[in-house]
Amino acid sequence: MAEVTELELFNGERAVIFLFVSHVLFSVPSPLLLEAAALCFLSVAGLLVEIAAAANPDALCRFRTRPGASSGILLGAITLPTVLLSRLIQTLRTLSIHDVGSEGIAYLNLQYWTVSTGCCGVLLFISLILQQSPKNTSSSQLRSFKASKYSSLYIVLYVLMCCLSFAKRSHSGSYISMNFLWLLFHGLATVSLIQNILQSFPSCASMGEALLVSTGLILYFGDMLAQTLSKISLSLLASSSIVRYGTQNEVSTVIQGMLLGLVLLPVLYKSIFRICLHFRILKVPAVQLVEGSTNRGIGSSVAFYSSLSVMFTLIIPTWMHFVQDFHVYPAIWVLNFVFTEPLKRLALCTYWISVICASVFRFYNISKHSKTERILLRKYYHLVAVLMFTPALLFQPTFLELAFGAALAVFLVLEMIRIWKIWPLGDMINQFMNAFTDHRDSEILISFFPPIGLCASYMDVIWVQ
Repeated sequence: MAEVTELELFNGERAVIFLFVSHVLFSVPSPLLLEAAALCFLSVAGLLVEIAAAANPDALCRFRTRPGASSGILLGAITLPTVLLSRLIQTLRTLSIHDVGSEGIAYLNLQYWTVSTGCCGVLLFISLILQQSPKNTSSSQLRSFKASKYSSLYIVLYVLMCCLSFAKRSHSGSYISMNFLWLLFHGLATVSLIQNILQSFPSCASMGEALLVSTGLILYFGDMLAQTLSKISLSLLASSSIVRYGTQNEVSTVIQGMLLGLVLLPVLYKSIFRICLHFRILKVPAVQLVEGSTNRGIGSSVAFYSSLSVMFTLIIPTWMHFVQDFHVYPAIWVLNFVFTEPLKRLALCTYWISVICASVFRFYNISKHSKTERILLRKYYHLVAVLMFTPALLFQPTFLELAFGAALAVFLVLEMIRIWKIWPLGDMINQFMNAFTDHRDSEILISFFPPIGLCASYMDVIWVQ
């Protein structure tokens, strides 16, 4: 480890991460010391894995991450665990000492260990790949092997902190076993998902970005699975083996329902399209198949919009009613929610639309008629995000949570339309996105809106809810 130079250990990004994590750790109360120690070990493991990956980039070349970008492994590994730990600290401050073992704290605690286990599993997976890569006598290769080997030690220490945390909360062997099975499921799912993301969409994201999106997705959909199972079998999740899942608010259910629908939409779309194509081939004479390409494009569009309508008017509302017991149709509930404070919320909607239209037209014209680098144009959208989110975060945080979820759903639908070239918007959206691409982008391009929207939406749920 002495061979790791000071320049390799510290750069601007890692210094910011160190300040961010340190600020949270210095605020940790005594009931969360094990969670804080686990975050320390996870941070050190993430740093060592990132150093090892930088010293031996060929070992991870099979994943084809975004070229020209830093790996971002450390940032991706500690972001969500740190956010959840800060949420735990904030919740403990609002409770008396007698409420430390309450249901809400137990639920947040399990979420913390769930997301950190997913990150830990990915770090262990990358570390094993680096250790098994062909070794030579170059100093960088040897340094990479040593760093990845030491990272495994800190991962073991993290697992020890996790065991002690569960043992402190309950002496029941079944409680600890069931929680470990739950964490193992999330860890394996995260490792599998990040591989699928990087292999299905090469050159679209760095390792850290894929890790952040994977852990957020697995945690979010794992929570949806638990909420559904708690309704199907209350006796299973109400036992002492698993933390009791309390009732969540309607806004969270609406957001989860929209995301669930978008995950299931491709499956329903392909099924409907194949059925339509099958019956069409049976009925259309062979001589008319000369026009197959045009008609198939229109047919795929009809199948897509039909699938979208069925998903969001029938299937998802049914699931929402099942887990939340809405007294009205969910879309009606959303409208009632918006018009509960019409002056503030409609004014925010008008403000958001104005900012979006002005920024999109302005930046698109700049990209078409200016020599400004595309990477700088993308950074302008960060400023737009600050302008949009700040007023809502100050005055309407709950409405901002719902708006984040709706925006993410819209962005994902537009992304599907663009990638699948659904008529009539597919080509137009693709042409618009190409105005912001450069030499670093290749293959199937995923626009930066959905990943940012996902992370922002989930972190907003954590901070606001």
